Amino acid sequence: MITRRAALGLFAATPFAYALSSHSALAAEPEVFQNPIAIGGYDPVAYFTNQAPVEGSAANQVDWNGANWHFADARNAAKFLEDPEAYAPVFGGYCAYAASKGYLAPTVPEAWTIYEDKLYLNYSLRARELWLEDVPGNIAKGMTNWPGILG
Repeated sequence: MITRRAALGLFAATPFAYALSSHSALAAEPEVFQNPIAIGGYDPVAYFTNQAPVEGSAANQVDWNGANWHFADARNAAKFLEDPEAYAPVFGGYCAYAASKGYLAPTVPEAWTIYEDKLYLNYSLRARELWLEDVPGNIAKGMTNWPGILG
């Protein structure tokens, strides 16, 4: 016999269980994190040239790898087009720490690192701290998990 408390608990858990079960149906994610613009509209070249996140503009937009990328100026857009792989963040702009753990997470512009001439973004400053504890190891784990975690 199910008590009223147990029935209420099952009822309350149903949306959570549904969300978990439907996650696999929603698991296929784009190769580049878009919200709706790649890396939230921030200029990937600026991380290298300004050593800081700089918001891009639709006036300096480039379409690459299935995403729209915004740049602070036409010069940065041109640099990107010359060698997009040199400037695009690793793991498609998804959180590098999450990729090392086998899942996807969005990123914030402030949680970034350039390591061996590659840009890595993270979910939060705390995730960045954890990622920085073992950058080479986390990159290796992330590369092993990628692109399988895309769905």
